[in-house]
Amino acid sequence: MTDRAPQQVDRVLPTEEARDLIALVRDIVQGEIAPRAAEEEDAGRFPRDTFALLSESGLLGLPYDSAFGGGDQPYAVYLQVLEELAAARLTVGLGVSVHSLACHALAGYGTKEQRAEHLPAMLGGGLLGAYCLSEPSSGSDAASLRTRAVRDGGDWVITGTKAWITHGGIADFYTVLARTGAEGPKGITAFLVPGDAEGLSAAAPEKKMGMKGSPTAQVHFDGVRVPDSRRIGEEGQGFSIALSALDSGRLGIAACAIGVAQAALDEAVAYATDRRQFGRPIADFQGLRFMLADMATQIEAGRSLYLAAARLRDEGAPFSRQAAMAKLFCTDAAMRVTTDAVQVLGGYGYTADFPAERYLREAKVLQIVEGTNQIQRMVIARHLAGPETIR
Repeated sequence: MTDRAPQQVDRVLPTEEARDLIALVRDIVQGEIAPRAAEEEDAGRFPRDTFALLSESGLLGLPYDSAFGGGDQPYAVYLQVLEELAAARLTVGLGVSVHSLACHALAGYGTKEQRAEHLPAMLGGGLLGAYCLSEPSSGSDAASLRTRAVRDGGDWVITGTKAWITHGGIADFYTVLARTGAEGPKGITAFLVPGDAEGLSAAAPEKKMGMKGSPTAQVHFDGVRVPDSRRIGEEGQGFSIALSALDSGRLGIAACAIGVAQAALDEAVAYATDRRQFGRPIADFQGLRFMLADMATQIEAGRSLYLAAARLRDEGAPFSRQAAMAKLFCTDAAMRVTTDAVQVLGGYGYTADFPAERYLREAKVLQIVEGTNQIQRMVIARHLAGPETIR
């Protein structure tokens, strides 16, 4: 079944430029993304042409400095773009979020010379990025990563394996966190590695329950040599760079989750108002009406939460706790809303003829990526009560 274009959410946007931007996104969604989403996800096809179009349209660098090819947009606007894209196809919305995450280290911690050399192509030159932090033995415990970078003259030689890498094997550049010093978070450094570097390879993509169009793969670094000019930040600064990127990335996941939830609600409302039982639309029955009302309320609450956190970020205020809260609440809400959407459709919701089952499968991964929701609860609790006491 071909997906319908998502319903247009009423948005409060700060400028005419932002309103034009959302209008552009909706045109692309309706013309290029939504009509192909179901077929391409079922076939497991990655829409590289869509990302090329998004790059040409200036949508891959929205929150970054226009001096380096970015869009100078507030994070609150960028996240609403992500929501629109994810509502049409999560592979696209999450892909843009991951690309933005991969650009974060260089944009925020690179030298002026590094940014001038690399960012224009990364933000608007048709390139696609990936972010390499997790490993087979270090997911939530990222500070224990084992991929190692060793100095060799003016170069670094990187050896190890990264896991669960979105765009693994197809990315044009990888932001890689590797160990350059002692064990623990202070021994980690960030590097910008070209996708065609000698010694870099990817395993076959993981076979996933959802997001089949988005390749997720292990990436192997077999003595990959990069010059010191591709080191981002100071030696040993990599873990703090990674945490900074993840705070922003978690807001991206929150926005994508609300996009998926909104798409599921739209599908449920359309079905409930069309489907007739006992001589009237099933949307007339109070039990179902209350279910739809609860779904809509969770979506609005989640949207408000991620936008509030984004505004803090835009103001330069601390937002780590709010980012964790937004990621936690929005992704849990998406799981509840998509589950309820399948229930509203009944037997049809369990079939691939309707997109509700796909939304449910896709929502699950959002509770896991960029820090599981259990990790988000730990982050929030640390802000409230301080670090855990080790006995």
